[in-house]
Amino acid sequence: MTFVRRFDHVGITVADLDAATAFFVGLGLEADRKMAVEGEFLDTVVGMSNARTEIVMLRPPGGGTTLELSSFTRPDHLPGSPAAPANELGLRNVAFEVHDLYAAVEHAAVNGYGLVGGIGTYEGVWRMAYVRGPEGIIVSLAERIEK
Repeated sequence: MTFVRRFDHVGITVADLDAATAFFVGLGLEADRKMAVEGEFLDTVVGMSNARTEIVMLRPPGGGTTLELSSFTRPDHLPGSPAAPANELGLRNVAFEVHDLYAAVEHAAVNGYGLVGGIGTYEGVWRMAYVRGPEGIIVSLAERIEK
């Protein structure tokens, strides 16, 4: 069974959202407006309480897979390795749209990969979960809720 429908976005957590956005816009990506995300949905998916983040979505001209830049305002972000060599592990998440979120999560669990937090529902439109994948990579799985 195939779970993935399409490659959705790559997310990167940054300390200075404005500077990071300016850098990628300078490369030619188009930025959507900055928005804040908080509440039960975010807390559930990221496995933290009282979390708040500001995000900017960037896309290549003409559409396609997007880049999500995120800066947590709650809790304070943890320092990363800004001078990390190419072989150091780390990436916020790689995201995929799937046909059946529950089956995809179960498939991951059978193979030894568990949830970071839980399965959250966003505005009745999306069902989503973070799975801790190989090498600690967080894989975001999302399913559009059909009405």
